[in-house]
Amino acid sequence: MPAANTPPAPPNAAREVLQRVWGYDDFRGDQAAVVDELIAGRDALVLMPTGGGKSLCYQVPSLVREGTGVVISPLIALMADQVDALSALGVRAGFLNSTQLPNERAATEQALLAGELDLLYLAPERLLVPETQRLLDNARIALFAIDEAHCVSQWGHDFRPDYLRLSMLHERWPGVPRVALTATATDATRREIATRLELENARHFVADFDRPNITYRIVAKDSPQQQLLAFLQAEHAGDSGIVYCLSRASVEKTAAFLESKGIPALPYHAGLDRQVRAANQSRFLREDGLVMVATIAFGMGIDKPDVRFVAHLDLPKSVEGYYQETGRAGRDGQPSTAWLTYGLADVVQQRKMIATGDGDAAHQRNLGRHLDAMLALCETVTCRREQLLAYFGQPGTGPCGNCDTCLEPPKTWDGTIPAQKLLSTVVRLDRRGQRYGSGHLIDILLGRETERVVKLGHTDLTTFGIGTELDERGWRGVVRQLLSAGLLDVEGDYGMLGLTEASGTVLRGERQVAMRTEPERRKTRSGSGGGKSAKAAADLTGPEAELFEQLRAWRAATAKEQGVPAYVVFHDATLRAIATAAPRTIDELGRLSGVGAAKLDRYGPGVLETVAAARG
Repeated sequence: MPAANTPPAPPNAAREVLQRVWGYDDFRGDQAAVVDELIAGRDALVLMPTGGGKSLCYQVPSLVREGTGVVISPLIALMADQVDALSALGVRAGFLNSTQLPNERAATEQALLAGELDLLYLAPERLLVPETQRLLDNARIALFAIDEAHCVSQWGHDFRPDYLRLSMLHERWPGVPRVALTATATDATRREIATRLELENARHFVADFDRPNITYRIVAKDSPQQQLLAFLQAEHAGDSGIVYCLSRASVEKTAAFLESKGIPALPYHAGLDRQVRAANQSRFLREDGLVMVATIAFGMGIDKPDVRFVAHLDLPKSVEGYYQETGRAGRDGQPSTAWLTYGLADVVQQRKMIATGDGDAAHQRNLGRHLDAMLALCETVTCRREQLLAYFGQPGTGPCGNCDTCLEPPKTWDGTIPAQKLLSTVVRLDRRGQRYGSGHLIDILLGRETERVVKLGHTDLTTFGIGTELDERGWRGVVRQLLSAGLLDVEGDYGMLGLTEASGTVLRGERQVAMRTEPERRKTRSGSGGGKSAKAAADLTGPEAELFEQLRAWRAATAKEQGVPAYVVFHDATLRAIATAAPRTIDELGRLSGVGAAKLDRYGPGVLETVAAARG
């Protein structure tokens, strides 16, 4: 049966559900407006950063409206965890996907038809099966939520072809309100989502993209594994975090390296056995202090609130990808770090991948624009957060005071003459019909009489030995920044360098080239950074911090006994509130933020026992 007209909800019904089920006093930001729009039966398109509370935007209306809220999500591997988290809140939730046994699938279908589900999760592939469509025809549907809606964009970094067919929701069930949600979309991508899902007439909600609790840092690549180790030991000892690598081999090597240094780490990439991937993901969600080393195949939809850092050992392909991946840090609002190391080889590799990849010229130009924006973010001498927010349509925010360029403003220098020297070397080799990579060009500029330079007769070039004012590291920085600025190009499989149309303006002296000063090499630091629990309890007094630790231990034991991630029991923010208030009664505990009715019944006695034991 198609969704019938839902009668008007009682005044404040949404807030009553929010308080009773989730234990929150009120909505944040645009949440209330989105919820009201859906309860009224109207469509919406929502852009809200990771950790901004997108899920509540469709979960609350699903409980207020008659029928079942159907959530379209590509995250099959996480559906069971999402359902577990809702079940802990007393919400009747289920999923249908390929991981279920026939009897499990049949039980979920029967519950749906009987009106016994508040929320049902489906993958787009499952929705497009005729049997599933007929099942929904016979159910009462409260709304459709299209999660991770950026997957509809063919230019996006997570494109899923099945998303293109989701316009059928509007055609087959015209009376059911739809909401499309994503954390990552520029204005152009938002318009594409609206067009492809036929949401042009829907109300669009674009939340503030700023994640002020995240510190953004980008460093020049110099022994990246050692740099990562120093970063973790000095700032994030004992913390949960994600390290992204470009290749599967790099994932394996980095995870093994961290393990060898005493840092618990797990690999995750598409080449691993599916059961291994699932087991590693489950451990990461359920255990404290684990580092997941992964390709970008990992992370979308991960609802682990206490990820304290996201590190990139290779250059992301786009600002959208970088923003989405770094947004997995600090979902609980606590201080977290987005750390990236990148160098010349990253720029060469990414340019080469675009030039030799699939797709027509328009597709390659689009990928090039995405990469240019990412490189501009890496090389900027102004506030990184300000540039990041401007990319997503929030210009003029001003310096943030919480990124590396604000905390330690980079020095710049006039690199015009070195740029001319390097470009002139490329010109002279071009005249001989020859092209080489950066290493050979640097050997020429430094006057190194290597076997290759001598054999090729390049000691005769007028630019041979004219670049001794910089060392090799300095010249690699020049090459990297010229590539980033579009003043050099990469060709062929071996990263050969050539000129661009803009190169001539530098060679003719019509354009100055300002460059970032390459930072001094820093010695690897070691030692404890205090660890996660120390940071999490930093704003608590001595007795409160001690109680917080005891509550964390109780939560870990409870979560292990129930086979769910610790955050499903309570978030750290809720434990901090409990440690501060030290409630003596169920009523006092129930008044704290994040303690809903179901959790109060299930976990209240254990919390009060832990608090009482701490008092002695």
